[in-house]
Amino acid sequence: MKHHRMQLPREVIVGNGVIEGVVEVCGRLGFKKSALIVAGSKTYDVAGKAVKTLLEEEGMKIDTLLVESATIKDVRVVEEKIKVLEPQVVFGVGGGTKIDVAKLSSANQEVPFISVPTTASHDGIASPVSSVKGFEKPYSVMAQAPIAIIADTNVIMRAPHRFVISGCGDVIAKFTAVKDWKLAHEVKNEYYGEYAASLALMSTKLVTQNAEVIKPDEEEGVRVLLEALISCGVAMSIAGSSRPCSGSEHLFSHALDMIRPNHAMHGEQCGVGTIMMAYLHKADWKRTKKTLEILGAPTNADELGVEREDVTKALEMSPTIRPERYTILNKLNLNRKDYERLARVTSVIK
Repeated sequence: MKHHRMQLPREVIVGNGVIEGVVEVCGRLGFKKSALIVAGSKTYDVAGKAVKTLLEEEGMKIDTLLVESATIKDVRVVEEKIKVLEPQVVFGVGGGTKIDVAKLSSANQEVPFISVPTTASHDGIASPVSSVKGFEKPYSVMAQAPIAIIADTNVIMRAPHRFVISGCGDVIAKFTAVKDWKLAHEVKNEYYGEYAASLALMSTKLVTQNAEVIKPDEEEGVRVLLEALISCGVAMSIAGSSRPCSGSEHLFSHALDMIRPNHAMHGEQCGVGTIMMAYLHKADWKRTKKTLEILGAPTNADELGVEREDVTKALEMSPTIRPERYTILNKLNLNRKDYERLARVTSVIK
């Protein structure tokens, strides 16, 4: 890589009640006239309405657009709204889908974007990549990093604890993602950034060491996870790609989505994928599994709600999802019988 662009958030606020600081954040960033809030019907009630009210009280012109999915069509609708309204900034208020739509549409229209997560289910709340359905490829595309992140723990704790568990699985996945990235550097001479890799691994370490604290109704655990997810987003911004945070375990999750859609959450699938990919890397897969068990995250096909054949098929499909992304799966070039053995030896299937 001859050069790449690093986009980093200028404001990151995490804590109980920090949504009240949205006016100050906008003021410091120079947004004092207008904004567009992109949210879902539920997430608007949870946090979007508060953002709108607070900013309108300061005299800003605030428009709202509700989206219920994350497709190319949704992105185009938001883009058209941005063209007409010409807001100074776009807010993405919600979980993954609403933030992804706001992120990509604002990037395409070259308007800054502020992330206001209502769940902590994956690292998309702070990353420069967007996962939107409708592209030929099932994985994320580069968009832009949020100029600010306002993560209110009080808001996020209202969501089911399963979202937090999924977020933990997505962070733990960085353990094998970084190993795949380093392998690609060694074998294919791909760009590898030591700092970005260290940041991603530090996030994994943070969640692993605090697994006992991350439980329902514990704000400290949610704060730990949010800091880890935000660090992952920054790692991707520094790397200029999703490489430090997405490897063979993510390819497994994408493949499983294609084979058995809407059965488990992204981070849950990535966690199970990490167990198997850690085994292939000859790393401490048992520790990964133990951490997921402490968190109450799935560690096998039954807990993901999929069949054992789905797991084997997803493993077989994984190297074809992103042919340009070299991982341990490319190096080992395993067959169906090898994949079945892998899933059995790690107890992902019985």
